[in-house]
Amino acid sequence: MSQLSFFSAEAMPPAIADLSGLLAAPGQVVSSGERARVSIVVDARWRAEGLEELIAEAGLEVEITRSDEGSLLVRTGSVVELGPLAEQWTRGAVKAVPAGWVPSARQLRAWALASGRSEAGGQRFVLGLDPHAPDTHAPLAQALIRAGIAPTLIGTRGSGPGLRISGRRRLGRLIESIGDAPASVGDSCGGTHAQGRIGGIDLRGWDSGMSP
Repeated sequence: MSQLSFFSAEAMPPAIADLSGLLAAPGQVVSSGERARVSIVVDARWRAEGLEELIAEAGLEVEITRSDEGSLLVRTGSVVELGPLAEQWTRGAVKAVPAGWVPSARQLRAWALASGRSEAGGQRFVLGLDPHAPDTHAPLAQALIRAGIAPTLIGTRGSGPGLRISGRRRLGRLIESIGDAPASVGDSCGGTHAQGRIGGIDLRGWDSGMSP
């Protein structure tokens, strides 16, 4: 059995701030008075179920539904507890990264669940960014650098921007933080892809070839 790292998401208590990882990904936060709701469209059932569990662990109501376009949508209730998060992640009516933000392990796990994918047979990993919030891309790259995981910004001119992590030390730090891919990833793949493991380099458990 692998030893649990002090930096792993599994070693940290759940918190509402974990949902910052969804806003680093293509998630959205909408305020109404003192209340706010966080929502995100995802491309696979395992992502939706993983986020549902993470949000529920933080003590918030959560539901999986469908967007107007028919995509899987994970959203919280509109609650006052999310008001501070909305204030931190918006500037005017635009999503913005809080100054000096350093993602915690659980925030990184939320980001990976929302939009993370492996590349090159598990030798690289990409954390997806919000294509509708390009001004967040460079600050999020800096946030990862502060977390000790220096990325490369990719896809800035396309519809799928992301932060690519490569190299044994950086990947090891990432996996140590985000932990295992959900078991349901293997179910989605018919059991054909290996599960990633804390402290390892093989990221095939976080496969990019899933479908809703």
